[in-house]
Amino acid sequence: MMKKSWMLTFAVACLVLACTAKRNTDTGSDQLNGMWKLDYISGPRIAFEGLYPNQKPFMKIEVDSNRISGHTSCNRFFGKLHRSGNQISFKEGLGMTKMACPGEGESTFVNTLQKIDKYTVSNNGKTLNLLMGDIALMRFQRQEE
Repeated sequence: MMKKSWMLTFAVACLVLACTAKRNTDTGSDQLNGMWKLDYISGPRIAFEGLYPNQKPFMKIEVDSNRISGHTSCNRFFGKLHRSGNQISFKEGLGMTKMACPGEGESTFVNTLQKIDKYTVSNNGKTLNLLMGDIALMRFQRQEE
């Protein structure tokens, strides 16, 4: 009787630990999910507000369906999300509308996005950093949808 009770307790403990481990891995994916608005981009000599005077670029990441979509400040883009762990790539498979765009904002956004190979999400889940190696090239803030 005592042995069966111990085995049942052990089985329940294993089940609880397995569920907790699964929940923690899902939370990491969920942090990337959502709407993100650009508030910093590295490289250009033009001030951020000068690059994007009318509309700031944004992206919507849908982890469950492996999709990404957004706006470059001038054109819409869309495609498949390419990621594994904290590795992410925007080099292939993005489609885009083709409106003529004034200024350098869109080209700066698209060219920088294609250099990205990693991402981090802040502990509070409100900031997304896109990196090339260990250098943050773009920073986004979480937006309500």
